Amino acid sequence: MASVAWAVLKVLLLLPTQTWRPVGAGNPPDCDSPLASALPRSSFSSSSELSSSHGPGFSRLNRRDGAGGWTPLVSNKYQWLQIDLGERMEVTAVATQGGYGSSDWVTSYLLMFSDGGRNWKQYRREESIWGFPGNTNADSVVHYRLQPPFEARFLRFLPLAWNPRGRIGMRIEVYGCAYKSEVVYFDGQSALLYTLDKKPLKPIRDVISLKFKAMQSNGILLHREGQHGNHITLELIKGKLVFFLNSGNAKLPSTIAPVTLTLGSLLDDQHWHSVLIELLDTQVNFTVDKHTHHFQAKGDSSNLDLNFEISFGGILTPGRSRAFTRKSFHGCLENLYYNGVDVTELAKKHKPQILMMGNVSFSCPQPQTVPVTFLSSRSYLALPGNSGEDKVSVTFQFRTWNRAGHLLFGELQRGSGSFVLFLKDGKLKLSLFQAGQSPRNVTAGAGLNDGQWHSVSFSAKWSHMNVVVDDDTAVQPLVAVLIDSGDTYYFGDGTPLSWWVGRTNETHTSWGGSLPDAQKCTCGLEGNCIDSQYYCNCDAGRNEWTSDTIVLSQKEHLPVTQIVMTDTGQPHSEADYTLGPLLCRGDKSFWNSASFNTETSYLHFPAFHGELTADVCFFFKTTVSSGVFMENLGITDFIRIELRAPTEVTFSFDVGNGPCEVTVQSPTPFNDNQWHHVRAERNVKGASLQVDQLPQKMQPAPADGHVRLQLNSQLFIGGTATRQRGFLGCIRSLQLNGVALDLEERATVTPGVEPGCAGHCSTYGHLCRNGGRCREKRRGVTCDCAFSAYDGPFCSNEISAYFATGSSMTYHFQEHYTLSENSSSLVSSLYRDVTLTREMITLSFRTTRSPSLLLYVSSFYEEYLSVILANNGSLQIRYKLDRHQNPDAFTFDFKNMADGQLHQVKINREEAVVMVEVNQSAKKQVILSSGTEFNAVKSLILGKVLEAAGADPDTRRAATSDFTGCLSAVRFGRAAPLKAALRPSGPSRVTVRGHVAPMARCAAGAASGSPARELAPRLAGGAGRSGPVDEGEPLVNADRRDSAVMGGVIAVVIFILLCITAIAIRIYQQRKLRKENESKVSKKEEC
Repeated sequence: MASVAWAVLKVLLLLPTQTWRPVGAGNPPDCDSPLASALPRSSFSSSSELSSSHGPGFSRLNRRDGAGGWTPLVSNKYQWLQIDLGERMEVTAVATQGGYGSSDWVTSYLLMFSDGGRNWKQYRREESIWGFPGNTNADSVVHYRLQPPFEARFLRFLPLAWNPRGRIGMRIEVYGCAYKSEVVYFDGQSALLYTLDKKPLKPIRDVISLKFKAMQSNGILLHREGQHGNHITLELIKGKLVFFLNSGNAKLPSTIAPVTLTLGSLLDDQHWHSVLIELLDTQVNFTVDKHTHHFQAKGDSSNLDLNFEISFGGILTPGRSRAFTRKSFHGCLENLYYNGVDVTELAKKHKPQILMMGNVSFSCPQPQTVPVTFLSSRSYLALPGNSGEDKVSVTFQFRTWNRAGHLLFGELQRGSGSFVLFLKDGKLKLSLFQAGQSPRNVTAGAGLNDGQWHSVSFSAKWSHMNVVVDDDTAVQPLVAVLIDSGDTYYFGDGTPLSWWVGRTNETHTSWGGSLPDAQKCTCGLEGNCIDSQYYCNCDAGRNEWTSDTIVLSQKEHLPVTQIVMTDTGQPHSEADYTLGPLLCRGDKSFWNSASFNTETSYLHFPAFHGELTADVCFFFKTTVSSGVFMENLGITDFIRIELRAPTEVTFSFDVGNGPCEVTVQSPTPFNDNQWHHVRAERNVKGASLQVDQLPQKMQPAPADGHVRLQLNSQLFIGGTATRQRGFLGCIRSLQLNGVALDLEERATVTPGVEPGCAGHCSTYGHLCRNGGRCREKRRGVTCDCAFSAYDGPFCSNEISAYFATGSSMTYHFQEHYTLSENSSSLVSSLYRDVTLTREMITLSFRTTRSPSLLLYVSSFYEEYLSVILANNGSLQIRYKLDRHQNPDAFTFDFKNMADGQLHQVKINREEAVVMVEVNQSAKKQVILSSGTEFNAVKSLILGKVLEAAGADPDTRRAATSDFTGCLSAVRFGRAAPLKAALRPSGPSRVTVRGHVAPMARCAAGAASGSPARELAPRLAGGAGRSGPVDEGEPLVNADRRDSAVMGGVIAVVIFILLCITAIAIRIYQQRKLRKENESKVSKKEEC
């Protein structure tokens, strides 16, 4: 009878174990409190923001402050919104909204979570591996309960799709509760031994629960053994969790085989994983991350007679020899319970039941290394290299199941070669390409596509290169040559060979004619590429030139700020590109405007037909406190938009239900003479009004009321039918139900109203950059770049030039006059207009040459300014403002600036005070002692200086050294030498010696001294020449030398012909005169 009861008891106890949970672990039953609403704004961050009022701090659910939610600068799949909960919390649900009262909402998104904010894991819903369903409008809330919940401190929302007629817009909430966490950390050489209470009867069942986070792929999590060799062991082997159960007697012959059960994969990902083990005699439930396996071991319960000791983190059995020599666990265990006993709590209190060996601590450190995952064959990661070092050295780890694919690609400095690391047939291969040398290849490792982590170390220096994969080393001798590390290393299979950078500095690998991320050129989409295996003609690798004509039309990414083409690693391969102008074909009505000059003036149009839908938008600016923008009357119905007060805009109407008003109030006045945008909408559901980025105001329509707006009078713009409360100011870009009204045309025939508006520069002048001046136009603005070192529509296009060895460029401020030594007063009168007490100098450069002269400004009085790089590459500035004193010399030890990188220098002198700024960050102020006036400024020289009379020895040394590299954005006061030479617009002031070639950008070009093919400059006249080599003549005239020679030859020929003609005429006249004289003599003789 007793045996029957015992069997029944075993069954009853085993059935509910699948839902067993230790007391105190995990989330309590009531775990749905809002976690984000009480957080400060600093707890929210994002990839970008459209404006300060669209920042992540405004993304809390149901909030209307700011612009009513978070919106990124560009709506694409690379944006994210992040919350820091402050500590690890149990997260049970999330909720989302769109931007308040807007067209911005997210229709699907991914949810990521992390402990430290670096190593992220995607939350995967049980029924879908894709994203969460989002919103269908701006203000409704979509909740999603997480099954199962998770624990994390950081959460990220990654938008996947959004309203196609709007932008990304999100407001969010996270629900959950505090999470109890007891953590123990093992360093791979430590363990913890727990001694159970020795009771007369063993427990009916054993239940072990824990979470683990592994730093390495192998290690013992727990081990318990018996007197006769029987044991249970939980071990992580190659990222998989293996449960060993040996229920036999090792001292007796037995046919019972040990049980080995494996669950999970890639569990060494530095994320938390849960484990639950339940044993009832030989019946076992083994659960890893909700995946449960039930089995029963062979043999009877007496064989599984285990000791009263269990070790965690390794095998620790005092007084006995270690039966296992496996690797100990390196990582963290959390909420470690044995039959409901908190083992970690006992260890923290140093209870006698616990024995610790090695370094055991009770906090879980954040990993120092964070893995990255390449989700597609086109994915890549660009990291900065050790530019300028005389070796290449890279170490990393990888794991993959693919037998082939690129791991690493990099170019060497100054275009001297490239290297690529790749897998082929599960082996790691390295190919090194050097100019003038055949490719060098080396292979190491085998079977590397087993999904396990493998260590790679690659180095190349001077005469050898070697690759180490795990314990396999391969060495390849090289021709002794200098190997310089490049600027960037590209990891991943999708290493790009070319890309372009848009206006917000984002990188794009998709080209024109294709959708973003399509990775196809136009011919690839149309299916007519010259080689069907490729999606771009230029990828075909032909021996002849091929081309792709590309149109970039995603205006949210334009203009193009940079184009990069890298080395393909194939000998004799070439690439070239031409970037055309930015063509803006925007809304023609955007600048269509009218100025209202009197309160009684207005424009009238036919009645507005907005019976069921009225959508009105426009811009206005004014200095008055009130006025009506628009009014249209019916018999009883009306619609009106007005500035009611300096801080109030009101939209009012009546469709037969009585007047209805919607008002937007601003914390700052609207009558600030700046442009403000108004959008008013009315339909059968209600009305809304939004001004600028202020929160939208809404008014619902009555449930059982009239819905048709019936108007029959003229539409008045800028005034009313009563000619009272008229508007004074400007209205621009007025649209009614999407149709633009031509305000300018009507204003030309209306008294008191003028077409166009003045003052656009007050709002849009900031678009003119780098010293460009905003100029008013009737329809918009234009940027005058006459006194800027840049050009382009917004004075933002860099003007750069490559200076070859021995070349120079001289900008002449004025002509030289020959004067006697006693004519100082005449000198002063001639040159007083270029005596300077202040000047602003800017320049950017890129070189590896030192010493070298960057800029030299000379004077007729032997005064000068020199900007040089010293022998050690430091920046030196020397002012000599009095020829009777020594120059002021200042050294700025910011760094070695002859490192092949782009550097910007800005010098601002106000009399004796000089402020120097380098790379827009490092600043230094110095005081001159040699004077405060720069007199009779003569010329500015870039590159090599042949004559530096009166200069100090360091300046002369740098002046005679050759500057080789790139200069850009050079400006001295209003003078822009490079622009005067490369973009001439008048008489030339520039003389060029040697080879000076234009470049698109110094930052995008090859490093200084690069032997890469230089582009021939296309200067005035399009001759494609780079100026004279020796004689030193103006660059504009240099391009016309051939024409000048031809003209000279023609002139000489004409002169010779004229001379011959004159001689012939003279001979003819002499002959005629001789004949006449002979005739007279004969007549006299006859007489």
